[in-house]
Amino acid sequence: MRITVVTPGSFVLERHYYPRVPNARIHPIVRSFLKLGNDRIAQRYSHLHPEAEAEAVRGLLSTPTRYLRWAGADLFHVTDERGVRQNIIIETNSSPSGQKSMPLLDDDDDLGGYRRLIERSFLPMLRRRALPRGRLAVLWDKNEMETTGYAAAIADLTGEDVLLVHLPAGDDAGFRWEGGVLEVEHGGAWVPIRAAFRYVTQRPWTRIPPITRTALLNPVVACLAGGRNKLVAAKAYAAFNQAWAGRGLAVRFPETIQDVTLGEVPGWVAHFGGVAVVKDPYSNAGQGVWTITRPGELSEFMGREHRYQRFVVQGLVGNRGWTSDHKGHRLYHVGTVPDRAGRIFVADLRFTVGQAPEGAYPVAIYARRAREPLAEDLASSPSSWAMLGTNLSVKLPDGRFTTEPERLMLVDERDFGRLGLGLDDLTEAYLQAVMAMHAIDAMASALISAKGAFRERLFATLNPDPALLKEVMR
Repeated sequence: MRITVVTPGSFVLERHYYPRVPNARIHPIVRSFLKLGNDRIAQRYSHLHPEAEAEAVRGLLSTPTRYLRWAGADLFHVTDERGVRQNIIIETNSSPSGQKSMPLLDDDDDLGGYRRLIERSFLPMLRRRALPRGRLAVLWDKNEMETTGYAAAIADLTGEDVLLVHLPAGDDAGFRWEGGVLEVEHGGAWVPIRAAFRYVTQRPWTRIPPITRTALLNPVVACLAGGRNKLVAAKAYAAFNQAWAGRGLAVRFPETIQDVTLGEVPGWVAHFGGVAVVKDPYSNAGQGVWTITRPGELSEFMGREHRYQRFVVQGLVGNRGWTSDHKGHRLYHVGTVPDRAGRIFVADLRFTVGQAPEGAYPVAIYARRAREPLAEDLASSPSSWAMLGTNLSVKLPDGRFTTEPERLMLVDERDFGRLGLGLDDLTEAYLQAVMAMHAIDAMASALISAKGAFRERLFATLNPDPALLKEVMR
């Protein structure tokens, strides 16, 4: 563990954004969307979707979540054999990156989205009556550019020194939990933390209990309920869709098979026509995801050593000549606008959403493209991951992470047009992100008893993976 004290007035623009971002001009379409407000967004969405009850849409946007108050949805823009385009949820992240990639909405406000999220989602937590005494902190294990930015923003907006606490996976020294309150060893003493911004992404349940007296944005129960658990997330989406079916709202996501043992993986890949995605449910940053498009890729996956005993198998979104059969439906990547060489790249859209006392609001948007262009046939591409994987994070041999920012696509005047998206696409993506948040938040609420305790038996029923259950802090 390592602690740095961050003082008010220490936010420096160049330290907390990618070099391209400070001088980028936000695209007019994105600017227009961000200024719409939830009332007009709800009205537009209801107009585009007559099957959706307008009151339900407005209510969803104006009702704050309880546990998952900040999340990033990763979406693919897809089409089907009839040419119907839509945005589908690939996963929801409970500690999402995004601020360092978001052009400033107001040139005079260097804090940008850092300010929006801290003011609207973090600071309201500090007004809770039941907070323990103590200091403010940011907990992190990767993404130093953004976590230092959040610490500096919190210091600026509260006028307090903030403890920036590095909690890498596998390092249990220098912190402890006493009666649900986080204490860190600093200055020769144990210092209690009353509230913390959490950017601990690698198996956070090994260092942080599901529910704590120290206020966290976000608590780890949100991770276990789907924010960092693809297996339970799929169950949360399905439950949401069942609950809201009568009102015309649904999370759109690929067909997902849950609770798959290693030996069952080949059969489920065959179920999708030999083209599928296999996922370690609890990994992030592009780790633990295998695109299977040919027998050799399946053999390589089966020959690996795996930490956990359960997997998720999903339908793969591919190209016209090769894609999974999604319950009789075939989905294809729309991809980027062809470049001058005629190449189309797979790109995802990261849509980060915050929750304030008055409901949801957009925080940051960016896109990422794959390394290699989308192939017409699989034989012309030696690696399916190279043309389908979009995450910018790369894990180094020593366990640290680096990024490939050359594949980052900003929502600025230069890049956004290459995505082929319009205002209505952003509206769709925002509603999908909000619905996914509410789905996971409802699952998190179900995992907490009336007395505020984590319901371990229910979680074990939802997620029957002994390896994971042993890791969760009691």
